[in-house]
This record gives sequence, C-alpha cells and structure tokens, in this order.
Amino acid sequence: MPPGPPPSGARLTGLGSGLFCAVVMFLLGCLDSLLFGASLTVYGVLFLPVCVLTALWVRAGDVLTAPVVMPIAFAVGLVPVTDGSEGLLGRLMGLFTGLATQAGWLYGGTLATGLIVLVRRVCWVRGRRRRA
Repeated sequence: MPPGPPPSGARLTGLGSGLFCAVVMFLLGCLDSLLFGASLTVYGVLFLPVCVLTALWVRAGDVLTAPVVMPIAFAVGLVPVTDGSEGLLGRLMGLFTGLATQAGWLYGGTLATGLIVLVRRVCWVRGRRRRA
C-alpha cells in the first residue's frame, strides 16, 4: 500500500515541509553516524523515503516548494555524517566533500520529489478545472 497523507489527514505547509525534512534528515544523519559509522551510502538511501513522504504529505497549494527544500534538508542532515576533524573549516570541507560525492543521491531524491510533485500538481489543477 503506497504511503498516503499523514494519519491525521493533515498536510504540511511549504514551511512545514522544509522543517520536517531538515529535522528528519538531521536525526537520520545522527542515527547513521551512531549505528553505521557515518556511512554516506546509508544516508543517501535514507534520504529517498524522506523525499517521497515529503512530496506526498505537502499541501496541494504548496507542492512546488517540496523540490526546493530537499537539497537544503540533505545538506542539514549531512552535517553529523561528514568527517570534520579540524574545527569549522574542517567541518565545512567535510560537508562540501560529502555533497560532491553524494550528488547522485541528492539529485535522485530531488528528481523523485519533483516528479511526484508535478503529477500531484497536474491532478490538482485538473480537479479545480472540472469543478469550475
């Protein structure tokens, strides 16, 4: 059964989807760091379901914000996963290296979000036209 709206039937706003993604990806990054030794592959795989859930849970009027917040959330969650040994500059270097080496996961998740969002937007616009 495909994931539908959240159990309560509530939908995320544009800002809510950004906060949801950032918090979930940060927590998954911490979990990955603790359980899997900061595996970037595991982090990338965990990013994909978050992308799909965000695209499905955001409100119909705010669906176009979902592909925008995904790369931001990916970067936020990458902070605990990357190896930053020497202060702020080391942490930034680790973050940039992680973004560069994991670009496939980032682009794939953002593309999946974009496709789901486009389909939802087209269905929403068609439904509004039929009602009018």
